[in-house]
Parts: sequence; structure tokens; C-alpha cells
Amino acid sequence: MPGIRRLDDGAFIRAFQTIDRVIQNNQPLFMLMWVGSVLSVIVAAVTAIWALTGIDRILLIVAAVAYLLCVQAPTFVVNIPLNNQLQKLDVDVMTEAAQHRAREAFEARWNRSNVIRTACASLVSIGLMLLLARL
Repeated sequence: MPGIRRLDDGAFIRAFQTIDRVIQNNQPLFMLMWVGSVLSVIVAAVTAIWALTGIDRILLIVAAVAYLLCVQAPTFVVNIPLNNQLQKLDVDVMTEAAQHRAREAFEARWNRSNVIRTACASLVSIGLMLLLARL
């Protein structure tokens, strides 16, 4: 986002549409990492219920819940719907004012959600590394 932030409204929308289309075309590596991370966290949490005890169990379960609620949920509730709204736009037929309004409705909310997801993912990663160091 820092790179495309400098683009004018029409170019910003086109750039984001292009980036998002690549992701939505089910890029195998992206899908493996995204879906794989969700499955891995769920499997780890379920395993932790039986394999770990005390603070280790709690840490892993809290990390899994935080990942699902604070990283994946915003993706589905905020980012993907915003991406889909932007995909529907035809920049070539929009006025500059309409492009500006579309960007205003998208950019700040998308970035805010992305910052939250990134911070939460970082905290979850730190928690999981701490747990790994304890084992």
C-alpha cells in the first residue's frame, strides 16, 4: 500500500484491482499459505487440548483464537468485501470525483483493518515462538 498510495485515484483503483485479481485467481502458493495457516492453527489448538497442560495449553489456545478472530475474521468481514466492491468499479467510465469517493470509501478502512491484522498476526507469531521456546 505505501507504493500505490502515491498514485492518483484512478491509478490507485486500477492497481489495487490488478493486485486483488491475481490473488483471487487462486494463486496456488498464496492459497496454500492462507488456507494452510488457518488449518495449522486449528490443528495445533485441538492438539494442544490433549497434548499440553497449564500455561502452554492456554498460550496456544489463546494464540489460535486471536489468530482466527483478529487476523482471519477481519479479512472476511472487512478486507474481502472492500476488495469485491473495488473490483466492481469501471474506472474508465467514472468521473474523477467518483474515483475519489470510491478511493475514500476504500483506502482508510482497508488500511486500518490491514494494520490491525498485521499487528495481531505479529503478536500471535511472538506468542507461538515463546511457546515453542518453552517446549
